[in-house]
Amino acid sequence: MENGIKENNSISNFIVKNRIRVNGYLNTALLFFIITGPAIALGIKTDFFPDINYTTCIIISAVIAVLAAIHKILLKKIPQSIFTSVFALTALDAIIVYMACSHVNIHLTWFLVPLLSLLFVDNMIYFYSTTLNYALMFVATFFTAPYQAALNSRYENSLDFFFDRIGGFTIETLIMFAAGYTIARLAKDYFGTLFMQYETIKSHEQDMSEKLELLNSIVEIYDNVNLINFIDNTEMPLRDPEKKKRGIDMKAQTHTIMNQRIKDQVMPDQLDSFLTFTNIKTVRARLSHKKLISADFIDVVSGWFRAQYITVDSTLDGIPNKVIYTTRNVDEEKQREEHLIRLSMTDEMTRLYNRRCYEEDLEEYRLKGSPEDLVIFSIDVNGLKTVNDTKGHAAGDELIKGAADCLALSVRNFGKVYRTGGDEFMAIACVKNPEKIRDEIKKKASEWHGMYTEEMTMSIGFAQAQNYKSASIDDLERMADADMYAEKEKFYKERGIERRK
Repeated sequence: MENGIKENNSISNFIVKNRIRVNGYLNTALLFFIITGPAIALGIKTDFFPDINYTTCIIISAVIAVLAAIHKILLKKIPQSIFTSVFALTALDAIIVYMACSHVNIHLTWFLVPLLSLLFVDNMIYFYSTTLNYALMFVATFFTAPYQAALNSRYENSLDFFFDRIGGFTIETLIMFAAGYTIARLAKDYFGTLFMQYETIKSHEQDMSEKLELLNSIVEIYDNVNLINFIDNTEMPLRDPEKKKRGIDMKAQTHTIMNQRIKDQVMPDQLDSFLTFTNIKTVRARLSHKKLISADFIDVVSGWFRAQYITVDSTLDGIPNKVIYTTRNVDEEKQREEHLIRLSMTDEMTRLYNRRCYEEDLEEYRLKGSPEDLVIFSIDVNGLKTVNDTKGHAAGDELIKGAADCLALSVRNFGKVYRTGGDEFMAIACVKNPEKIRDEIKKKASEWHGMYTEEMTMSIGFAQAQNYKSASIDDLERMADADMYAEKEKFYKERGIERRK
């Protein structure tokens, strides 16, 4: 329905604009017909029109001039009006009638006006022009019949001439009307088809323009955008103003020209992974039945970037025909991501790793196994509850932070330290001599002094994988805890402190 409305609107607009244009031509024709008077006067002088006088010539030119002037005014005021068109055609008919009644016998002019009316591509104007033309032809023939019959001896009276002539005019008019109507109908249908095609093309161009504008907006997001066509084996850089296609030799070429350039900036340790991901020979298979595949790599200059292959056209079997390859810098995104991961894996108070990180690391060892030199340390701060109860939580927090610093300084070169509870810490390290690490922690703890507390001690237990060949990571954790609790019992016993059960 919408297409029909568009089509009708387009044809209507064309007819209106065409009417204005044809009215302009008809006004020019009226002005040109002013020379009809002088032309007839020349015919009088040469005895071509022996029965016409010069007054008739003056009247013809004057009437045409007045009609042309009126039509000119109408053309300025209402150029698109049907009335302006009808006036011009009626004016031409009036001139022809006057010329016929003045015995200026130029019979071809009777059919000039209906012929000109076809230019308007308007059936109503054509019907009006043909009907008026025939009516005036009928009247003019009737009134000129006595004169014409007198000139021709084969007619006994004027009625014989009239019926003979009007009969011929009628047949000619009917033939002309049928032919003109067919021409007008074909012309309107032709223009209708043209405008339907025009609207389709215009709509398609608008759609393509919107898509191109959208594509250009999307292209701006990326550092590199390449359209890869697997049908004709070409690549086209969409950010290149020329958008020039380049051929891809699928037998000899493993990477597009774009990726051959990008690979020179990829971190050496990631180059093999990048070349595998961007291998043009395997992209279609890897992207089959998928909308997108992506991978992240590091540029030696600008940091992390994300490479993506996006399907834009595929076969019914899901095999990509056209693919857009993009790269975009995601270094800030990666930094935020790493920052969030660090926050989620870090204890807020001590900045050590938290229990979540500890559990994830244990899970990794469960899956991959433990190296022989792996050691799990279990650490607990002695007397934290007493400090909290007697000196306040600020003193307790100070003690926890001090313990974290001592642990981090002692273990950081060998592994990771985790705060897994209030005063509980764990450490996973790869060392040959764990006893040395324990001594180092105790040494640093003995040297520590705080604002609220002068002394810090920690109970430290450990379990080394090489001493328990068949032990799992969970077994080592339990053994380290047991060793730590043994240390704690020893500490309280030496201090003569009875532990609260």
